[in-house]
Amino acid sequence: MNNLFTANLDYRSLVRKYGSPLLLLDRATIRHQYRSLKSALPNVTLHYALKPLPHPEVVSVLMEEGASFDLATKGEVDLVRSAGVDPITCIHTHPIKKDDEISYALDYGCSVFVVDNEEEVKKFIPYRRDARLLIRVSFPNPETPVDLSKKFGVLPENCLGLLRYVKRLGLEIAGLSFHVGSQVPNARRHCEAISQCAEIIRAAAEEGIEIGVLDIGGGFPVDYAGARETDIGAFCAPIREALAQLPEGIRIIAEPGRFISAPAMLNICTVVGKAERFGKPWYYLDDGVYCSYSGQIFDHVTYPKSAPYAMGPVRESVLAGPTCDSIDIIAENIMLPELHVDDIIVGKMMGAYTISTATEFNFIRKTGILLIDTDRDHPDELERQFRLEPATREHCHQRALRLVS
Repeated sequence: MNNLFTANLDYRSLVRKYGSPLLLLDRATIRHQYRSLKSALPNVTLHYALKPLPHPEVVSVLMEEGASFDLATKGEVDLVRSAGVDPITCIHTHPIKKDDEISYALDYGCSVFVVDNEEEVKKFIPYRRDARLLIRVSFPNPETPVDLSKKFGVLPENCLGLLRYVKRLGLEIAGLSFHVGSQVPNARRHCEAISQCAEIIRAAAEEGIEIGVLDIGGGFPVDYAGARETDIGAFCAPIREALAQLPEGIRIIAEPGRFISAPAMLNICTVVGKAERFGKPWYYLDDGVYCSYSGQIFDHVTYPKSAPYAMGPVRESVLAGPTCDSIDIIAENIMLPELHVDDIIVGKMMGAYTISTATEFNFIRKTGILLIDTDRDHPDELERQFRLEPATREHCHQRALRLVS
């Protein structure tokens, strides 16, 4: 199987034809990542979390693979609805919601919602006949750069009390959920959370409260440092062992986002200016942290970057973005050969929390996305397969690009 880990692409040709900056989104890598995780967790239903890369083509590819989906907003409901996703395959995982967000998701047909406190539970009293609730449990994780239990989740020792409250109100309990953080270094916290949830499930059963689902969240890591594939099978091995200890009959689901989307997109941008400042060469690019590299600010990630066509001795250099803001610096101590105007910089592993968190600060348009499929097209033939959609020619400022399959 080909994917962006192995594809040999002619970046210069793409820039000549479509301009710069450019994001390449590979359908094949989406498939590859989904299948890898599904193989690593064979008895787990995978609900792709839309927020890292909420792109219609990602949804389309994952629908073909039989994936389910994790929604959190009205906009994400609109995305899956427009794609024809069966709402039965969706869960709504934002622990805090407005009433109209609940009714909007229910109108679509999504009936499973996450809650983590009594005030949120009360919102479902009018919808008791339609909604089922997943109780989110908090498992703080100091090992992760993004601790998702800081903002959401009921403490394990208080979970049984919240379950009792839900039952007392006559609401239907679907099960428990947790998220041990994003980009976790190992599966230890997953296993601890599964073990503690098993204790809660047994304690609830003793009180006649049935737990049918355990949502183990996401956090499955990718390798940004080396831009290579993560051995997800080895990572998930202890998780599989922990899941085997759960009471019989528990259905397991998960919410992978970054693992599926991060490796599936790369960025091509070009040098638009250069200067010598403070003893270093500064290269000014046409993409930066306010756009495709926004994850360096919001997601605490440093993407692997290279100048694939540059030759010669290297110097400590600076890569700066196109806006007028001094914070718009992609790299301050990167070793590079001498670059010239129009030279190309390639950033990899840029599918998650990049274009989804990008802005149009300084009225600089978001980078266009070019769709490819390295699994179905030979790399030497990719360029001639690219074309603009008709809508793009009518609204060229949007720079929406597409590959004809």
